[in-house]
Amino acid sequence: MDAQQQQRQQGVPARPRSGAGRDGGGDFTPILTVLVAFISIFALIVAPSISTLNNSVSILHQVPEGHVGVYWRGGALLNTITDPGFHLKLPFITQFEPIQVTLQTDLVRDIPCGTKGGVMINFEKIEVVNRLRKDHVYDTLLNYGVNYDNTWIYDKIHHEINQFCSAHSLQQVYIDMFDQIDEKMKDALQADCTRYAPGIEILSVRITKPSIPESIRRNFENMEQERTKVLIAVERQRVAEKEAETQKKIAISEAERNAHVSKIQMEQKLMEKDSARKQEEISNSMYLAREKSLADASYYRTMKEAEANKLKLTPEFLELRFIEAIANNSKIFFGNKARLIFLLHLSSSPLLSLRLTALCAYTKM
Repeated sequence: MDAQQQQRQQGVPARPRSGAGRDGGGDFTPILTVLVAFISIFALIVAPSISTLNNSVSILHQVPEGHVGVYWRGGALLNTITDPGFHLKLPFITQFEPIQVTLQTDLVRDIPCGTKGGVMINFEKIEVVNRLRKDHVYDTLLNYGVNYDNTWIYDKIHHEINQFCSAHSLQQVYIDMFDQIDEKMKDALQADCTRYAPGIEILSVRITKPSIPESIRRNFENMEQERTKVLIAVERQRVAEKEAETQKKIAISEAERNAHVSKIQMEQKLMEKDSARKQEEISNSMYLAREKSLADASYYRTMKEAEANKLKLTPEFLELRFIEAIANNSKIFFGNKARLIFLLHLSSSPLLSLRLTALCAYTKM
């Protein structure tokens, strides 16, 4: 047994051997202290700000896209507004908060209200799409804080919904004017924001159908069914009227077409009759001209014959014809009367007898 074992048994601590640290049994406390310090400094400098403590103690912080950085020093809002990216601030002195300046939707739930008739209804969900203008961030936060939307959206929508319900009946809120509530809420919110918080823009409001008592809801459903039946009946009547009107138009069109065809046919017949009449007039004119020409020719010929006969009634010609007749006849009578009888006997035509009678009267036989 050596001296160290004897000391250990006697309760006296043994001294470490010289050079033991170099053999592998040394103290690591300084190294651990340096490592912990380095990690602490790294966490203080590099770790992004998430909670209020980090916002207070961090030096390097990040502003996400769609946001701007807003700073407080000693509780006082600074007019410094930073853009998205990495920025530096004083730890423990300056607090940082990212503020969204893009479109955001605030969801307001469970808004009870009473109608003009005293019926309690509940709007389960109302969505308000809004945006904070970047150039009004400082004024809005200075007046209403980071939770400005609590004042001008959440609380305001409760107020406006109750005002609307109290001024209208259940029929108006649930059916008649439900399609107008969105625009009315939007206009009401935007009017107050424009007046008191001009940096807030209300883009749209979406309201779901409110929940009403079950008995009233059944009554509305029954009424809607009856209204649907009435609408169906009205539509059927309208369709029947349209069909009747269509049939009437078709009949009128057919009658007009037939009348137009009849008119065309009648005009065609009239034209044919007129053409036939003109042809007949032309034929009559030609016939009249021909007959007139024939009559003129006959008259002219008769006149010529009359003139010729008049010339033949001269004493000389009658004497010549008397002599020729005597020469050609073997019977000869003497005396004036005998001569006349002879001539009358020779005459075989009334015209010649007339001529002989005229000759006798002319010669005074």
